[in-house]
Amino acid sequence: MAIERFTFPLPDIDDPLTAPFFAGAARDELLIPRCDACARYVWYPSERCAICAGPLVWTSVSGRGTLFSWAVVERVFLPAFAEQVPYVTALIALEEDSSVRLCAYLVDVDAAALRAEVPCAVEFRDLQFPTVAGVSVRVPMFTVARRQ
Repeated sequence: MAIERFTFPLPDIDDPLTAPFFAGAARDELLIPRCDACARYVWYPSERCAICAGPLVWTSVSGRGTLFSWAVVERVFLPAFAEQVPYVTALIALEEDSSVRLCAYLVDVDAAALRAEVPCAVEFRDLQFPTVAGVSVRVPMFTVARRQ
């Protein structure tokens, strides 16, 4: 089935399962569903907890985590991404529960210097594409955390 949203490849912020995630991002808040019964974080969002079938509540998390895996994208696969290459996509294991891994852009990094388990921190930025003029979506992206 072809995607027919005029805003593609921007995320669908109106999808019932993910709308709270994007609403939180619009406020610069990282929200992850958490089971109200067993307290487990659940990712990817679903209607109920996969472990105990309990109800899920969107919960604010710190935005800190570690780099689990990444890929450097060097070839354009859709015209919308032509201005972005090269870019880094990553799986970030969240500090609150390392089994929860968000797929996100990793920004402002030297891709050649990346190593697994490097500390990362969320940064909220507007995602936009030249093929969807005048429209953007605020999303969580990550960067390597500065050492303190």
